[in-house]
Amino acid sequence: MPETFGPAFEGQSQPLLSFGLPLTESLVKHADDTFHASRIYIICSRSLARNTTYLDDLKEVLGDKVAGVRVGLKPHSLWSEILEIVEDTRNCDTDLIVTLGAGSLTDSAKIISFALANNVSTHAELDTLMPTSSRKRDDIKPSKVPVVCIPTSLSGGEYSAFAGATNDETGQKHTFSGALKSPALVILDPELATTTPEKVWLSTGIKAVDHCVETLCSLKSDDAADRDARHGLAKLIPGLIKTKQNPNNLEARLETQLGARDAMSAATRGVPVGASHGIGHQLGPAGVSHGETSCILNPAVCKYNYKKGANIARQDAISELLWGDSKAREIFEQKNLNRDTADLGDLMDAIIRALGLPRTLREFGIGEDRLDRIAELSLEDRSTKTNPAPLDKEGVLDILKMVLE
Repeated sequence: MPETFGPAFEGQSQPLLSFGLPLTESLVKHADDTFHASRIYIICSRSLARNTTYLDDLKEVLGDKVAGVRVGLKPHSLWSEILEIVEDTRNCDTDLIVTLGAGSLTDSAKIISFALANNVSTHAELDTLMPTSSRKRDDIKPSKVPVVCIPTSLSGGEYSAFAGATNDETGQKHTFSGALKSPALVILDPELATTTPEKVWLSTGIKAVDHCVETLCSLKSDDAADRDARHGLAKLIPGLIKTKQNPNNLEARLETQLGARDAMSAATRGVPVGASHGIGHQLGPAGVSHGETSCILNPAVCKYNYKKGANIARQDAISELLWGDSKAREIFEQKNLNRDTADLGDLMDAIIRALGLPRTLREFGIGEDRLDRIAELSLEDRSTKTNPAPLDKEGVLDILKMVLE
């Protein structure tokens, strides 16, 4: 397949998107021609380094341009690990950061580039780059070292100009944005994606679906964002079901990857999302993986908002879209769902269960005794604050209790 290369989103110069070439060929080409890089730092997932030859292949083709390698990061982008790599990349005089792996690596790389530009070395200094920090500095500089992401999941963070990371001194996850830049290039390789564990692939696919659903459910969406979100759902739902049925279906893999791109095109238009994202950000440090937070929360948040009458017409429109997809309709009919009585929460629940993904907090060892703290932290999240139905602590607890067991 020839390379398809150009801006990922209409009207934006970055991120750029490349697919059609093997990842090694694409990276070598763009490291030379696009970035003129000579000091490349690679951040690779532990599983890819241990179970595949992709890291070794990259090191071989890049040769002496490899300035450093970091293998493995813990989930949810811990500040301490980010700062370790900031020091390493600074010492290596890095001029290009490459990630080979899933979401936490992507968010970490974006923050690393941001921290390098602002000469950050400590937790306290990193705190000053947050837009919500009481100690935010006045002279924040934009990210400078470009980041290339070669994703293995469908989280979509490789397309965004914001990043989440957990302050492991407080246990709270925060969002970095503003002068933080998106990755400069995203390389898609569906062959690489076949190495991703099924649960990670499918659950992060539901995270991308959640981007689409919460965009379409938002009371502040617009025609352009709605269009992107609908395009994303039209690729993601059948693509996820087909890759569940046949993990080696490369066409379905690429279809799903491009659906995640569409989901993020909607997300980058600035439409505020809701509580599935907001509460989900705080479930992460509690032990729920990035994609699985949406598997648990999305149906419950849909039902909560529907019951409150916050966005009934918008939810009904998404339901019609899902019923119109033949792959989704097969699942609904197998579950004996009625088109006239099943709401969007019911449809999302059916899809998630058909993919074999988790639906409760109990599956992660989270009991009722932990809900109060999760609710308190969730209320501070910007996405919880823009939920279609206004939320107080009791409302967040209502949602959490719906998914307890």
